[in-house]
Amino acid sequence: MLVVFQVIVLIFAFSVHEASHAYAAYKLGDPTAYMLGRVTLNPLKHIDPWGSVVMPTLALVYGFPLLGWAKPCPVTLRNFRHVKRDDIITTFAGPASNLVMALIALVILVILKHTPGIGHDAVYAAMAIANPDLRDQVDTTQLPSMFPIALLLYYGILTNVLLFIFNLIPIPPLDGSRIIRYFLPYKVEQVYNQIGGYGIILVFFFAGRFILPIFYYPMLNAFDFVLTNI
Repeated sequence: MLVVFQVIVLIFAFSVHEASHAYAAYKLGDPTAYMLGRVTLNPLKHIDPWGSVVMPTLALVYGFPLLGWAKPCPVTLRNFRHVKRDDIITTFAGPASNLVMALIALVILVILKHTPGIGHDAVYAAMAIANPDLRDQVDTTQLPSMFPIALLLYYGILTNVLLFIFNLIPIPPLDGSRIIRYFLPYKVEQVYNQIGGYGIILVFFFAGRFILPIFYYPMLNAFDFVLTNI
């Protein structure tokens, strides 16, 4: 049952992320993605078979963080008036949308927590069940009526914070690499671009050892601190 909540949140997060890329590009003068129907929350327009289905499935099976990616948003750079600036804005729009969704989920959960009679227990039950180390300590036979909503929102925080961090990793083909390449010397950029398909392998190799402990967990702890103390 928990998998259903995670998959729903992940698909929605993918859709908003890619639609944000497409919308930003459209507003900055590039209608390529817009004409392909990518300014939409319809997940069928964004799903990548490998990144949106296979990788999340493997992550669920092996107990890894629910990671993946959607079909890349097409961008025609010559349509931008200021190529460097506009491409960076378009690229950052995706991860930024994930951060905004995580913040919205946090605000709603804080409001729900202070809703008399129904919210407090639902929020803390959701936080505990979403944590594998605390899940067995929760009595699932008497969950509050608002628990499903609280769990969906809390997974919204977990997933969107993870996607925000993940996509800003400066390794091709992730969004972070598209931004950082503008600040590299030409020869370094050529070598950097050749990382190509090996980039994802590097990401998954280093994610558990460095990326999650250094960036993801501290940011998630900050969200939890706000949720439990406000």
